[in-house]
Amino acid sequence: MAVVVDAPPVDRPVAVVRTRRARRTLLGSGWSRAGGLLVATGVLVLVALCSIAFGSKSISMGTVWQALVEADGSNDHLIVRSLRVPRTLLGLGVGISLGLAGAVMQGVTRNPLADPGILGVDAGASLAVVVAIYTLDVTTLTAYVWFAFAGAALASVVVYLLGSMGRGGATPVKLALAGAALSALLTSLTSAVLLLDVQTLDQFRFWVVGSLAGRDGDVVAQVAPFLVVGVVLALLSARSLNTLALGDDVARSLGQRVHLARGLAALSIVVLCGAATAAAGPVAFVGLTVPHVARAICGPDYRWILPWSLVLAPTLLLGADVIGRLIARPGEVQVGILTAFVGAPFFIALVRRRKLADV
Repeated sequence: MAVVVDAPPVDRPVAVVRTRRARRTLLGSGWSRAGGLLVATGVLVLVALCSIAFGSKSISMGTVWQALVEADGSNDHLIVRSLRVPRTLLGLGVGISLGLAGAVMQGVTRNPLADPGILGVDAGASLAVVVAIYTLDVTTLTAYVWFAFAGAALASVVVYLLGSMGRGGATPVKLALAGAALSALLTSLTSAVLLLDVQTLDQFRFWVVGSLAGRDGDVVAQVAPFLVVGVVLALLSARSLNTLALGDDVARSLGQRVHLARGLAALSIVVLCGAATAAAGPVAFVGLTVPHVARAICGPDYRWILPWSLVLAPTLLLGADVIGRLIARPGEVQVGILTAFVGAPFFIALVRRRKLADV
């Protein structure tokens, strides 16, 4: 009996890496993937340096280097060390978080269109920030972080509990349905609160657009521990995601503890998305698009998809942030707007080209 190897893409695990689909990746061998990842890391370093060097105020490269090595307290040095360096570090952290969370989310739900919104992360964070502004008169970004993180985490837990009800536990379909339903409810509640108070809307709109501007070292320090924990959990889930891609029944037959594996993966998503959304607001399309690019490069093995997503996502985010600062001097275009502007047509192109969209 013939074996069909070109089944629905979301269910294609590492077991079929040596089929003809594996040969359609841009980098086939392990050495090629490792070399390409090294090159991509170099590009990320270059983009990070551009993020420190370029902005609404022109500063020479020599001055930037002096500010990094031996600051003298001048205005240009303060701009570099107090504003651009923390902003770049936050962009790296948020990009890494969104890229990894998107890849893990698509793996654990076996849904190629999964993004942070599917588990109610964005909606939960937004409602928590709105309630904090409306009831507690919270006005600072450092305070937004904790409320947004709590809201994102609580919403994700509720989605997972709802998706776990009934037979079969937390299946991908039930998680997606529970996330969509809860997101709709929380978004409606957020809109209701905003309609009641114009001042809350004025403060909330600066956070909800998604931006790295105005975030100082305190915000970076607050979210850094969560980002580190989330990254470790996500990278450790690579092998279990490969097994889960075979389907729950096959994964169990191979000795995989499905509920534990899915729970740890979901925990990494909550921590990463919660911290990133809390710090920068909802940033669209990074977690949705980057994992597809990673798969096009390295194939369906999550041991490669996760590292590639970790490198590509902050490159996209910081690159968009730099462009936003340069095209509207002396003002800037927020990074959330640019990622949506670039990500939406790019993702449509990926979907139209099946061989790049396959997971």
